[in-house]
Amino acid sequence: MDTKDLELFLTLSENLHFSQTGDALHMSASAVSRSLKKIEEEVGQRLLERDNRTVRLTETGRQFQSYARQTLGQWRSFMEVIRRDAEGLSGEVSVYCSVTAAYSVLSDLLEPFRTRYPDIDIKLRTGDQADAIEHLMSGEDDVAIAARPDKLPSKIQFQTLTHSPLLFIYPVIHCAVESTIKGHLDVSSPINWQDIPFIVSERGLARTRLDQWFRSQSIKPDIYAQVSGHEAIVSMVGLGLGVGVVPELVLINSPLKDKVQVIDVQPPLAPFAVGLGASAQRLENPLVKAFWDCAKASYRSEF
Repeated sequence: MDTKDLELFLTLSENLHFSQTGDALHMSASAVSRSLKKIEEEVGQRLLERDNRTVRLTETGRQFQSYARQTLGQWRSFMEVIRRDAEGLSGEVSVYCSVTAAYSVLSDLLEPFRTRYPDIDIKLRTGDQADAIEHLMSGEDDVAIAARPDKLPSKIQFQTLTHSPLLFIYPVIHCAVESTIKGHLDVSSPINWQDIPFIVSERGLARTRLDQWFRSQSIKPDIYAQVSGHEAIVSMVGLGLGVGVVPELVLINSPLKDKVQVIDVQPPLAPFAVGLGASAQRLENPLVKAFWDCAKASYRSEF
């Protein structure tokens, strides 16, 4: 039972009128009745007795009224303490992430964070997500949004916010790469990957996963180019220069997403666990902890 249920019952118990309660809470009288029924089912007792003319509290209802009033009072006191604490926090939190993460993940965190902590400034630094853990280890930044590495340093704390599959992409534009891939797909024949040029990340988790896949398939890849950042892979694949592997988050947010298409490759690469990282030491900073907790609350419905 949440605070909204308690507020509804307390209002209803004070005016003993379903329509007036509905008007006060911007609900219909029937919605108030349904909510009361749900509360009574959870309590396991009738809280109100009603007939065509009167509504009155049962003995259990009076006890529950007292409980609701006391609980809501404690809740409001608690929220006031939090509000005062929030008003007292001011300063700066430095965040490192890729450009894609800035508008696909960070953007969802900033609005609730700024609302709750208006005096904490966010200093954003963007770059290759492969460098994120290094930025945390060196102390260059307080927190980073990145894919969780297979081996997380013991000094780094990480909370997963979402997942992103790794996708094989090839060009839409008519070119040698597109013709080769499409020719195999049209007749459902296996693709000879050793004949296909690859655009790959210089380093990072996606490169590690792709190299593991090459080895598992006994493929000696033709590496056309090694680039920094997944966004550059989408661009070069879109130009018809090869095939690449990028996180789905990068692809769906790319302005060039219509220039490439996805290949269903089996077995698929393990998806990215995208989240927030910070050193245990930095999390002792109240400003960093506030950002960390806000991120956790914002993505609570997913994990």
